[in-house]
Amino acid sequence: MSERALRGTRLVVTSYETDRGIDLAPRQAVEYACQNGHRFEMPFSVEAEIPSEWECKVCGAQALLVDGEGPEEKKGKPARTHWDMLMERRTREELEEVLAERLAVLRSGTMNLAVHPRDDSSGNKRKSA
Repeated sequence: MSERALRGTRLVVTSYETDRGIDLAPRQAVEYACQNGHRFEMPFSVEAEIPSEWECKVCGAQALLVDGEGPEEKKGKPARTHWDMLMERRTREELEEVLAERLAVLRSGTMNLAVHPRDDSSGNKRKSA
């Protein structure tokens, strides 16, 4: 294509179509109000499910549907503790067995301190004997 063929048109996305003769989908205006007193309308399709909350066009706060039901409360999961996660992986009997093994190692004194040096209160590493 020659360079002269593009002269006079912009190389951006420009639509040359018009809205004449096109039937748009039926719409409804839904009104929202935020806690700061701003009221605004949003257009939705007649077939669309209307959300009970929308971001305010003026201040960005959560606006609620005027003359509508409030938002549904979300069910929150209870926080999982370390104990809960541990109990998902092991039974109580297995945990008691592991505890007994570890206590036996600690009481026997066979744990190699050169591999696991401890810090004393001054911050210096304790040397193994």
